[in-house]
Amino acid sequence: MNFQLFNKKVAFHTLGCKLNFSESSTIARDFTEKGYKRVGFSEHADVYVINTCSVTDLADKKCRLAVKKVIKQNPEAIVAVIGCYAQLKPQEISNIEGVDIVLGANEKFKLFQYIENSKTFQEPIVHGCEIDSVIKFDPSYSSGDRTRSFMKVQDGCNYPCTYCTIPMARGASRNDSIENTLKQASVIAANGFKEIVLTGVNIGDYGRSTNEKFFDLIKELDRIDGIERFRISSIEPNLLTDEMIEFVASSAKFLPHFHIPLQSGSNEILALMKRRYNRELFAKRIRKIKDVLPFAFIGVDVIVGFPGETDEKFNETYQFIQDMDISFLHVFSFSVRPGTPAEKMNGRINQPSINSRSKRLHQLSDAKHLEFYRANINREETVLFETKNENGMITGFTRNYLKVKSPYSKKLFNQLVNVNLSHLNESLFYEVFP
Repeated sequence: MNFQLFNKKVAFHTLGCKLNFSESSTIARDFTEKGYKRVGFSEHADVYVINTCSVTDLADKKCRLAVKKVIKQNPEAIVAVIGCYAQLKPQEISNIEGVDIVLGANEKFKLFQYIENSKTFQEPIVHGCEIDSVIKFDPSYSSGDRTRSFMKVQDGCNYPCTYCTIPMARGASRNDSIENTLKQASVIAANGFKEIVLTGVNIGDYGRSTNEKFFDLIKELDRIDGIERFRISSIEPNLLTDEMIEFVASSAKFLPHFHIPLQSGSNEILALMKRRYNRELFAKRIRKIKDVLPFAFIGVDVIVGFPGETDEKFNETYQFIQDMDISFLHVFSFSVRPGTPAEKMNGRINQPSINSRSKRLHQLSDAKHLEFYRANINREETVLFETKNENGMITGFTRNYLKVKSPYSKKLFNQLVNVNLSHLNESLFYEVFP
């Protein structure tokens, strides 16, 4: 395929986690700084970039569907596939009709160079690597999409859970120094953002490659001028300490919002998963948070259908979660990932049982979520207004991650506004009139 640089347009499609979004945004800036115009993924573009996830087989399927979509939009476009799926299955992806470039963990941030240096794509360009060679930390942050920025502070994982491909896709745990991370936060502040979400694969493990600690990082970030809010994304319960929780409770900037993976409420299943905590430790963390931050939002990850999860063990998980003072569940149906120890485990659960269990947990999540919203009625809260919707309203989130909407006013955008949460509608939005 010949590629001539006229009216250059690039489009991104990001699958998976907030970390992927921060990396896509950073790679996109590399293109726009060199003259490309970024357009929507449904628009005609010269280059389409698909940043992939491989946590589930559904994520793999979404990648293949995305390739088919863009080939229909512009058969002459360059199609690049990067990210976790690209690292794990580069040859498999290169065999998808229409794919021109496949870049693994070490090469994805060099995408622009590969496109500029390769004027023809007679055969797919494939650059993978042995995951043990992935040692460089590439700082990233999202920009241009909203008033919050996802800032990558850590990458990789040294926790070999038996169901997970992430260590194989992203390599060992690594990070930049606190000094450099603070500089990046200052850049984000200078760009007008009011809120930063700290992202990574296992952010509580921050400091492994620089002999520093995550707690030291958040204490320093708390002093950054220009950023009014920080959210901590997913953090393992064994790495979330009472000291950190108490710090968040005392901080004016770190928000009462936690995302803590549980995965199972059965200690036997947690052991099979090779998780580094038990249900008792998890419950202790929840109680500590609610003791010092009674209105904190707590989101929880849980996997249904892991091999060996009998009806009895699932009910143990269900009851454990039901008894917890949490706000929301992210429910994942177990899917076998090639190359993981779980692939060879006995006790596979049939799909109808997985679907039934998933439905029950989603219903429990809905009930927990509604209960959390109702508990906040008539409270005073601060909202960061972000987005104008199609109904002429502007929406945003409170400190504890409640959705709020108000009649649109340009003056509200990217502003922190004190409101009274008096009216909750059926769509779980608080309607306010500041």
